Amino acid sequence: MDILHLVDRLEELFNEARAFPFTRNVMVDEDKMLDIIDQMRVTIPEEVKKAQQLVAQKDRILAQAQEEAGRIVLLAKEKAEQIVEREAIVKSAQTRAGQIVNQAREDANATRRDADEYVVASLQGLEEEASRLLNQVRNGIRKIEEDRLRGPALAALEPKMEPPVPQKEAIE
Repeated sequence: MDILHLVDRLEELFNEARAFPFTRNVMVDEDKMLDIIDQMRVTIPEEVKKAQQLVAQKDRILAQAQEEAGRIVLLAKEKAEQIVEREAIVKSAQTRAGQIVNQAREDANATRRDADEYVVASLQGLEEEASRLLNQVRNGIRKIEEDRLRGPALAALEPKMEPPVPQKEAIE
């Protein structure tokens, strides 16, 4: 289940709550609210798993880049060894091999940077969303606790109404 959907359901529960007259307090269905909070506890680890999958994907991309760089380096070395046999072309081959190795390193570094940036951006977005949701949940809990504490205090402050005394009807 999507965490944003659960936040929407929590907000709907709040909007459907009955208001106490002359206060900003509302009464919510405790079972429904606790059910939504329990679902959030289950869903947030799923979001963390998604972040872990992103990290694993980054690691796979880095491994592929390193493997490709290794293949390129091996190819460059093999080519360079073949060319070394010819004295006139040795210097040119060494220069080209160095360029290939440098390009492979640059490509691997670029791929690693891109993967790191992607993972960091994804994790930052997830962190912001989780932080926002956590703040909303904490605010909701705080509000409920305040309302629960204020309830008995407000009842004690309200004047008690005496039941009306029936009046005797005049006999005509």
